Amino acid sequence: MTSMQSDQAYQGFRASGGRLTEEPLKHIDFHRSNLLGESIHGIHAFDKAHVVMMTETGVITAATGKMLLEGLRQMEEDGMEEARARADGGMHSGEHYLINLYGEDIGGRIHLGRSSGDLIEVARRITFKRHVQALARSLIALRGALLDRAAGAVDVVMPGYTHGQHAQPTTFAHWATMFEICFARDMDRLASFYERVDRSPAGAAILTGSDFPFDRQRTSDLLGFAAPLDHTMDAILSHDLEMEYACTLSVAAQTLGRIADDLFLWSTAEFRMVELPDRYCGTSSIMPQKKNPDALEDMKGLAAQSLGFLVTVFSAEKGPTGFPIMERRNTQAILWECGRGLALRLGAASGLIEDVTLHTERMAALAGANWAQVTDLSSALVRYSGRDWRSAHHLVACFVRDCIDGGLTPATCTTEDLDRSAKALGAPPPGLSKDIFAKAMDPLHFVEQRTLLGGPASVSMEQRVLAARAGLRKDKDRLAGWEAQDRQAAKLLEDAIDRIVTAEG
Repeated sequence: MTSMQSDQAYQGFRASGGRLTEEPLKHIDFHRSNLLGESIHGIHAFDKAHVVMMTETGVITAATGKMLLEGLRQMEEDGMEEARARADGGMHSGEHYLINLYGEDIGGRIHLGRSSGDLIEVARRITFKRHVQALARSLIALRGALLDRAAGAVDVVMPGYTHGQHAQPTTFAHWATMFEICFARDMDRLASFYERVDRSPAGAAILTGSDFPFDRQRTSDLLGFAAPLDHTMDAILSHDLEMEYACTLSVAAQTLGRIADDLFLWSTAEFRMVELPDRYCGTSSIMPQKKNPDALEDMKGLAAQSLGFLVTVFSAEKGPTGFPIMERRNTQAILWECGRGLALRLGAASGLIEDVTLHTERMAALAGANWAQVTDLSSALVRYSGRDWRSAHHLVACFVRDCIDGGLTPATCTTEDLDRSAKALGAPPPGLSKDIFAKAMDPLHFVEQRTLLGGPASVSMEQRVLAARAGLRKDKDRLAGWEAQDRQAAKLLEDAIDRIVTAEG
């Protein structure tokens, strides 16, 4: 390969001596390669796809296209990321590298018809796609873990809470499947976002595209997008996509934070319903007995942080069309940080759900210890004593208060105690049989009676788990389709490069 390197490395079009007579202040020099992070892979792919498309359409000569593509492959042999860092120039590091290699007459042709706008937007969308795929993998793993634990815990009775108080008995399976449904909705939101982000802005330049005969469909295919965006201004200057992603991440992070809140509370000495594996915990430098749920606090911390990200993204993206440009670098960086962090913690949560210890006897004891089951006592009065619901509800409320005042518990009270409460109200005693009363006061019976759609009975939960597993398989197939699309595009691009660089003449 012929090299036309000059004694002095190319400084780029932003160097002083062109439109500007001074170098930018260091803190506003946003065009350095080390600020690009993982988006450099999307930029590199766009450089290659753009050259292929220009060569195939005759915008540049076959000889020029061959040299440019050979130079980009040489960069890969040298170590793409390191080579771009040395060339610097940020998103234009490919141009820097090629000009240093061949001179401007060849290297200076790579950016024909492009802008920083479509360069960074292509890279942004490719990076978003990769992050969504990672998030989907983590969500699928977590949902699978929740379903596996639910399948083995359909009869693990525990208290359900409202207002922070014992409300009604439920099961761990009911709780776990609720969160699986929440995370399934997160998957749907991500998939919906993915459908919109999977569109190519390549060729849109900064606003109006180019007067060169570019084949935007071809570039889109080479980059693995489903289709090109069909409006050049929308492709670059519409900012709703970033805001949508921020919302989607934040919702998923809040769901993760809530599951962490529950496990955090249940792991306390006061609740003693679960125990975390040690690898998810820390200890104290002064209190040797401590086992702190550090992983749960970390998950809750990300949920809080995601709300800060949300405000930052919305604030940075506002403004007249075409005004917020540099601010978007901040939103890009924090969205990538949040996406990476959330995928990591969702993955950690799946292992935690798989291995958390359930203190089932403690859960069962708490389920009926604080009168959470007496909704069914009211129902029994409706069924067997002919009372209307409101009268039955009032009688049971007074019965509970009388028992508490008298030092009775759900385990020690009797049907005769219910009769006494009725007499004190001037109402006829219901005279429920001991068997009916016992069943009405049994938390497990309470749960098993709720066989309606979505209820916590074991038969309902088994059906729920089966249906959810079917949904999970569909999402696995959806993720596999995304990954296959990317692999096919990568092969399509490399095959196209091979044809150009090996062509004779």
